[in-house]
Amino acid sequence: MTTSLLLLAEAATGLTGNVTFGIAGAGAAIGIGLIGARATEAVGRNPGAFGRALTMAIIFTALAEAMGIFGLVFAFQGK
Repeated sequence: MTTSLLLLAEAATGLTGNVTFGIAGAGAAIGIGLIGARATEAVGRNPGAFGRALTMAIIFTALAEAMGIFGLVFAFQGK
């Protein structure tokens, strides 16, 4: 088990910015999808909360997208 962890850590040192951006972009896309699904579900259950649900969904979508942008910055830096 220890040797496999060492091999995994050694392989991770060779990751480039492309992998970083891919992981960050996938995480942001999954996060935005979950936010949209939950906001739609909340409005479906309580249509009167549309304005509040939309506001919170926009805020959290911006936060999730910011993580993707950070990944892009790190990718250009080569980290």
